[in-house]
Amino acid sequence: MERNLEIDKIDATDLKILALLLEDAHLAYTEIGKRVHVSGGTVHVRMKKLEQLGIVKGAQLLVDQTKLGWDISAFLGIYLDKSSLYEEVAIELERIPEVVNIHYTTGIYSIFAKIVCRDTEHLRQVLHDKIQKVGGIQRTETFISLEERIARPIPLAE
Repeated sequence: MERNLEIDKIDATDLKILALLLEDAHLAYTEIGKRVHVSGGTVHVRMKKLEQLGIVKGAQLLVDQTKLGWDISAFLGIYLDKSSLYEEVAIELERIPEVVNIHYTTGIYSIFAKIVCRDTEHLRQVLHDKIQKVGGIQRTETFISLEERIARPIPLAE
């Protein structure tokens, strides 16, 4: 089994820094430095290294989408006409703003996607007028989420 070599280029301090930022992205580098017993400048240098390695890919602001009127989260199991159409379909799905992530999967679906919509009418429009019109999609199955209970990062530091 081939190993991801980036893990060999980081140490326990890097993992502690990542764990702290995954828990609270607002922490100042000076505060992180105090907690892991290095300087704020060292944290900055290590974060740059993690970005250059592609481990840190950016930062996001997390919002409660329901408070902004986006009340429906749904998952789509997408069947493709042929698995070789994945790349073309993925490019088309990226153009639909309501599609917030897609996964190329094993199992009965070729693609598993998450979409967010304002309400059930908006969901119907997205499914009928956007997703079903993407060439290469044979059919979809929709699962509406009733509650998201857990959304957490991977455990990095024990």
